[in-house]
Amino acid sequence: MLLRILRSRYVLWLLLTLPGALVLIRYAVGQTFYGEIVHFTGVFATRLLIVTMAVTPLRLMFKEARWTAWLVQRRRYLGVATFGYAALHTAVYLARKGPDALAEFLEPGLLTGWLAFAVFTPLAITSSDSLVHKLGRAWKRLHRLVYAAAALTFAHWLLVAFDIVPGLIHLAVLGALEGYRVVWERLQSRPWKSRG
Repeated sequence: MLLRILRSRYVLWLLLTLPGALVLIRYAVGQTFYGEIVHFTGVFATRLLIVTMAVTPLRLMFKEARWTAWLVQRRRYLGVATFGYAALHTAVYLARKGPDALAEFLEPGLLTGWLAFAVFTPLAITSSDSLVHKLGRAWKRLHRLVYAAAALTFAHWLLVAFDIVPGLIHLAVLGALEGYRVVWERLQSRPWKSRG
């Protein structure tokens, strides 16, 4: 029974939604300030992005592990949750800035954020089962844009941060995981030369 509950996508959605709901409630009653909610939603979205992108490298590292198989089956949910927190991050910013957001649009730190959000949007929209089947191979090609979205996300973080160290640490984690994947794929594609 417990395993069935843990495997439920509804339980996963509840767990993914809960932090955002709690921070929104705290913001609504004045227990959390604008800067705190913007920071939280941005960092949480980035961490979910790292987890989403880490699924393939982790599966390569731990091929027989059940938990990596669990992650593979739920990767799209994690990706959509990433977009959800990015959308919440954007909505809070727009609600606070209003018309001033347009004046700040072309600032490099904000422009990279807008571009990242623009790239994430079609990825989230096409994450339903029906569109995955309908798009076929084109779905995989489209979703490779996640790498561009990740680069823009980290550019946004580093350009707007007061302290860039946390952003660099997160970037290093993702870089190490993706580096492992790239090295593994190159080793697999290398033709083995017969000796003798």
